[in-house]
This record gives sequence, C-alpha cells and structure tokens, in this order.
Amino acid sequence: MAVIAKVIVDVPTMQTDQPYDYLVPEALVQAVQPGMRVVVNFGKGSREVVGMVVDLADAADFAGELKSIKAVIDLAPVMNQELLALSKWLAASTFAFWITCINTMLPAMLKANMEKIIVPIVHNEAVDAMFGDQSGLLFDQITDLAVMGQLMQWQQAGWVTTEYRLKKNQKVKKETLIKPLLNRPAYQAALATVKKNAVKQRELLEALMQWQDDADSPKLTSINKRFSRPQLNAAQEKGWLAFEQREIYRDPYPEMANQALTQPLTLTDSQAKVVASVSAAIHAASPTPFLLEGVTGSGKTEVYLQLMAEALRAGKTALMLVPEIALTPQMVNRVRGRFGAAVAVLHSGLSDGEKYDEWRRIERKEASIVVGARSAVFAPLENIGLLIMDEEHETSYKQEDNPRYHARDVLLHRARTHQAPVVLGSATPSLESRARAQKGVYTLLSLPERINQQPLPDVHIIDMRQAVESIQGDFSKELLDALQMRLERHEQSVLLLNRRGYSSFVMCRECGFVKTCPNCDISLTLHMDSHTLKCHYCGHEEPIPNVCPNCGSKKIRYYGTGTQKIEEQLAQYLPQARVLRMDVDTTKKKGAHARMLKQFGEQKADILLGTQMIAKGLDFPNVTLVGVINADTALGLPDFRASERTFQLLTQVSGRAGRADKPGHVIVQTYNPDHYAIQFARMHDYEGFYRQEMQLRHQGDYPPYYYTVKVTVSHEDANQAAKAAFSLGKQLQGALGSAIMLGPTPGAIARLKNRYYYQIVLKYKHEDRLLEMLHLMRDETQKSARQGFTIAFDREPQSFI
Repeated sequence: MAVIAKVIVDVPTMQTDQPYDYLVPEALVQAVQPGMRVVVNFGKGSREVVGMVVDLADAADFAGELKSIKAVIDLAPVMNQELLALSKWLAASTFAFWITCINTMLPAMLKANMEKIIVPIVHNEAVDAMFGDQSGLLFDQITDLAVMGQLMQWQQAGWVTTEYRLKKNQKVKKETLIKPLLNRPAYQAALATVKKNAVKQRELLEALMQWQDDADSPKLTSINKRFSRPQLNAAQEKGWLAFEQREIYRDPYPEMANQALTQPLTLTDSQAKVVASVSAAIHAASPTPFLLEGVTGSGKTEVYLQLMAEALRAGKTALMLVPEIALTPQMVNRVRGRFGAAVAVLHSGLSDGEKYDEWRRIERKEASIVVGARSAVFAPLENIGLLIMDEEHETSYKQEDNPRYHARDVLLHRARTHQAPVVLGSATPSLESRARAQKGVYTLLSLPERINQQPLPDVHIIDMRQAVESIQGDFSKELLDALQMRLERHEQSVLLLNRRGYSSFVMCRECGFVKTCPNCDISLTLHMDSHTLKCHYCGHEEPIPNVCPNCGSKKIRYYGTGTQKIEEQLAQYLPQARVLRMDVDTTKKKGAHARMLKQFGEQKADILLGTQMIAKGLDFPNVTLVGVINADTALGLPDFRASERTFQLLTQVSGRAGRADKPGHVIVQTYNPDHYAIQFARMHDYEGFYRQEMQLRHQGDYPPYYYTVKVTVSHEDANQAAKAAFSLGKQLQGALGSAIMLGPTPGAIARLKNRYYYQIVLKYKHEDRLLEMLHLMRDETQKSARQGFTIAFDREPQSFI
C-alpha cells in the first residue's frame, strides 16, 4: 500500500498553508514520520525545495501523478505532534503562513547552512559493516534510499545519532577521553618488559592500571601536563590505550555548575495560599490560568520555585518565561540554584551552539525545567505540568516580526493542550489580564505585602518646573543630595532614564536644522563614546558634524538627554561614585548583562544607571534609593497605552528600593507631576490606576473592551504605498460590520529603511467575516510581494505608532 506524505513546502514567494501530496519511497516507508523535514521537487521544473512532513495518509487528495520525496533531512522528527499542531494554530491566529511558524519554532542551528553527520552509538556487526573505519557518514553523500531507510531505523532504535556541524566549523562540542584497553594483569606484564630508565612509560602504565579501575575515563586535557601527546600516541600503537571522543554540552552558565542547591524558604500565609491553589490545579491536570498580582518584593520567585518543585513531584515538566535577557542571569541563578542540572536555558543572548545544545537537552528529556525569554515558549518539553510568565505585562513578550505572536497566548494554548495551569505574575498586570481576572476568565491570586515586612518605599515627586533654579544638568538638588547621602552610607542607588545615547538630537541654533537619518524619517541620536550619530531604527551611523550642513554655521548644539550624558554628569557632580551604565549599547557583548549584575551585586559599583532593562526583577538588598531622571519619556507618545507604560515602569523601578532590612526611598523627576499615572505610582495604587484607565479605555473604544488588528503596507514609493493602503481600506469596508476602522494614515514614522509606511487600525468585538477577509488578504500578499509591497498583519499590537 502506498504511503502519502503531506508536505508544507518552504517557498518564500509562493507560501501556502495547503500541504502538497508526495509519495514516500518504499525504502523510507518505515522511517518517515510527521515532524521530519524532506527535500521534494516542487512546481513544473526540477526545482528542489525543503518541506515539513505534517501528516501521513493512505490516499492522496491530488488526482494526478504524484512525485516522490527526493531525500530526508532528519533521521528523527524535529517537531513532535504537539508542536506541529501548535505551529498550525499559530499560523491561523497571527495571519502568518504555516511554514513561517514552523521555521520560527526551530533553533537556528537546524536552519543554518550546515552539514549533518550520522555517527554510530552502538557497535555490532551490521553497524560496523556500514561505517567501516569511518567515524561518521556525511548525510548529504548518502544517495541510496535503502541505506537511508536503514539508518533511520537504527536512529529510532538508538544505534546511531545525528550531529549537526555548521560549515563555518561550528560543530557539536566534544572532549577526548583516554580509554584503558587492558586488564590489570596485562598491564603488569607490560610493565615487566619496560626498561627501568623509561620513566614516563612506566608512569603511564601505572596510571592506566589506576584508570582501568575507575568508572570514568580521564580527559585528554586533564593529563596533557603529565604526558605528552607523542607519548600517548606511542601507547596507543602498543595497544595500551585508545582515544575516544564524547559529546559534551556547551553550558551557558558554567559558573553555576557546582554550586550547592538551595533549600525552599518558609512561606508567608499569602504565599502558602497561592502555592496551595496552583498545586491543586497541577495535580488535577486543570488548564486554569492564574493571575498572580504581587507587590514588588512580595516573594513571587519563591512561589514559582516551590510550584516547579510540585510539578516535578507530579512527574511533570515546567516552563518559565522572563521578559528581558537582563533578568535571565538572576532568575537562572535562582532556578538552577534550586534544581541544578535539571534546568535548561533559552534566550537570544546565547550563542547558536549553546541554544542548540540546550534545545537538544530538552528534546532528549535531560532537562525537565526550562527558563527563558520569549522564544523559549516553543521549547520541546513534553508532559508539561506548569507554565509561568513572570512580569506578564511586559511588551517584550510580543514578537514584532512575522509571525507576530504574543508569548502569553502561546502559553495559554499549550496549557490547554497539556491540561496544565498557567501562572501570570506581575506587580502591575496588563489591563487586558486584569480585566480577564475581573470577568473570571483568570483566577486572581494576591500577594499584597513584602516578605521582609518593610513597607513599600516612599515616593517623592519633584516638579522640575518649580525646581528649575536649583537644577544641575538633569539633576534636581534633592536627587543629587540623596545620591550623596547613599554614597556616605555605603548604600547603593539605581537611576532610570529610558533613553539611551548621549542626546536625542543635534540641531543648528542658527537655522534650526536637525540632522536626520537618510533612510528613515527620524532624527539621529548622538553617541559620544563612538563620536557618531546613530539611527536606532536602521542602524545608520555617521560622524558628528562640526558645521551645519544646511547653513554652514558652527553653532551645532546637542538637545535632549540619554544615559550616556547622565553618566558624564554623574562623573562631574559625584566624582567619587562608581557608576555602571546598563543599556543596549553597553550590553552588546555576550554575557555583559550577567557580568554587570554580578559586579553590582558584589557592591563593586555605587550607582546602577540604565534604561528600562533595570526597572524590573532585579533584587539587590543594599539598594535604598531609586531615582527616575525623567518620568515623562513615555507620556508624550501618541499611544493609548502611554499612561499604562508610565505607571508600570515607575512602579516596577520603585520596587527595586528597600527589598531587604533597610528602608527604601524613590525620587521621581517630572514635568507632569499631576498626571494620574504618576500620582497612582506615587501611592503604589494599582487598583486605583486600573479603575481610572479602564474608564478612559471604555470611552475611547480601546482594549480590553475591543480586540485590535493593525494592517501595515509599505513600499519604496510613497504614492504606491498610499494607493495600496487605500485599496485595502476599501476592501475592508465591506467586511467591517460593527467593527471600527481607523485610517488609512501614514505611519507615525512615515519612512523607515527607505520604505514608506501606511497603516489601518481595526477595532472589533466579534467579527468572523472581518477575520476571514484578513486571511484572504494575507493569501493575496504573495502577488503584492512580487510587486515590491510588504503587507503585515499585527493582531493585538502593543503600539499603534
């Protein structure tokens, strides 16, 4: 009976969610499974493309003559049934194509330009006959389908394995072991034949006798100081030893490898209630979503740790997401400190090799807990018993490129599949999540007090309009005095300014000319460390002008303030202070986040200055002062979430102060001291802010009262972009129903990377016809792409600008 493979092909200009039928060659019938990638001939010519087998069938839907699969890329599935189903759901929910979602979910080393090698694990007559004296077979050179089918069966039996090696020589990491080949009497007999003056030979034989009794063979690197490689090679020729290579994993955090495991802490009454509620859902296999609203410093992390332990006791796995790479080292330290090698880590700060090794540890069931940033939501865990999203309100959980998914939605979908509870934790939950808790969609849990019994820090608002005469640079007298006091007390401070660089823009005071990016409609940001102007959107960089390019004047001045300029001012006003600046520019190098946080934690710095990456999750007991240089950076944005973002940022950064036995103090500098977001943050009043903001959202017909979709059209020609946007708007008019359409309008930044942008915002409650229209429009984008257009669909965008 013929076996038909349903294959989704990877053709960028002809993407479709319709699987194509291909005949599975007889030699591969026993081996091919859903979740494997294959090479197929696509179209009328002889074009070979990669595709993913998503199903097998006994009969074809296609009535014509079927083409056969040309080759397989994987010996075993790289996606299990749950992840395949997840990829299909993701495509439908984000208006993306299925193959795009599949590629997003796979680690980079499975997608990179690499070669695959089949390596034997078991040595028997059949395996040794196929491999001969070769240590491995190059996958691309196996042309015999019968041989390929045999290897695939051996892989499933555990006789061989696949290793991936990038053609840039980045490969599976291995270590060389010294393997004794003789028993003790044989070594003693050899020792009797060695001359007494052959000191090194005798020493090596004695060492081999000792190693022969050990369970683990010694590493070559560990004995290179005792014996030279020629001496070991000579011993190999005499049959005394053999060299064996063993695969080892790259450890993203080797410094944590041998640390002693921590013990669970005694819970407060509030923590115990939370743990009991979620534990019951773990054991009942209930996909209940919980919203854990806990003030900063209330011990949410310990709750997470004890819930993970409960999931492990139930024989299940756990997945935990954190929003920023900056938070990952501290959280990994806590989780690995409790569970050791059972923890795998996935985030963009790891090398491709580290990510691949961690992915394989998860896929091989060698790790039962995964901690990571947004993309870790696709970790190939099985039998999940608990899913956690820390700081659930964070916008970094939303993917800005196709497929534009929100990790929270993916977590909730996986929870339903695995019948596992989800814990969404935050001191300042998103309005959408808090509204769902109010409606009973989520179960609301609360941690209303700090575990150290200290009150939440006092927040002092500085009206910069009134303090103008005492301002030094960008600092009020109160903030500088408070920083000086902490230096004298040997306490630490955190300073937040959510704008990197030195100055916001460069302007000529003679003619008003502002230097802008040649590719984008945005002013260039001054960076003094590199003495350049940079575009934070496309990466364009150019020297700082000495004279105005417009009028020739030398009156070029810098306006606005970034973290780099604040660092310079601190050196001027507080020269004795040791300052660490933490922003995108200073954390580009691998491991920079962890090094800086370790340095600050060891009190080798007095002030941690940074952007929003320092505002949440960090826990340093000696921090008693938090200063906000300018609370208004987000308030002025033309976005309906501007007030929510400001309140969340101020509340989160305030929570970094007074987390141990020393009281905390917060100073917020602002030109809008009476704004409700700032006043509610001053009082640590989330519920008050929630009620006020919900009223405004209701009046403006915004989420969480409406669902939203943003449709963006871009083209290198402004007129073409506008024409296409208005054409799409006309199409949508007929499917609106009770939905509201805003636009088409030019994007807030009308030109980016030499492309002109127009957008349409749709607000709706229940509009099946509208969503059907959007899916049809997505399918039509293939033709548009060939004409130079890019059309993007963003469901529940985090920003309309």
